[in-house]
Amino acid sequence: MHVLVVDDDAPSVKMIAFLLREEGYTVSTADNGIKALELVEKESPDLVILDVMMPRMDGHEVCRRIRSKKKVPIIFLSARGETADRVQGLELGADDYLAKPFEPAELLARVKAVLRRTEAYASSEPQGRLAVGDFVLDPLENKATVRGKTIDLTPIEFRLLYCLARNAGRVLSQDFLLSAVWGYDYEGGSNQVAVYVRRLRNKIEVDPANPEYLLTVRGLGYRFEA
Repeated sequence: MHVLVVDDDAPSVKMIAFLLREEGYTVSTADNGIKALELVEKESPDLVILDVMMPRMDGHEVCRRIRSKKKVPIIFLSARGETADRVQGLELGADDYLAKPFEPAELLARVKAVLRRTEAYASSEPQGRLAVGDFVLDPLENKATVRGKTIDLTPIEFRLLYCLARNAGRVLSQDFLLSAVWGYDYEGGSNQVAVYVRRLRNKIEVDPANPEYLLTVRGLGYRFEA
């Protein structure tokens, strides 16, 4: 697996690159957003670890530009670990968010979890084309069709929608969704589920403020209605 590390702090890049190479990953590095975008196009990494606070072009803008063209998983690193900052990063399409300073073991765990989900897609999991009500979900092409219209989803958004649709009519708890979709639990996880549910609603619902398909069951979780 090929990981691109983007950070303007040279010691941080050196440490992260060393950790990843020790685990057997191929690593490329960039010290600014413009170079990062060039490497994403040139090398097609399997994962991007992206610092938020950088000169010239910050991590948020880099994420926006990557997301406009590619679905490569992104983990944000930031010295700002407040909930609002975490939510902003997730809203932009990041797959995970890790506040600095962090333990090396935690970073490696996040990397492995994100890449494990990527490998699951490569092995065609979720398995099988799923048709439920107005929805047709094709995991081989990572494509969702809603009311005859193709919807552009990130890998995590697709996996979450597939999990919910496959269990249509059932209430799924946040803990269940974290385990099934993200593959691990961590502090602030329930907030992450809520962020992605909101993103899905903005893409699949006619009126996201009054959802018809993706419903909140207060105190219990979420239910997909076909």
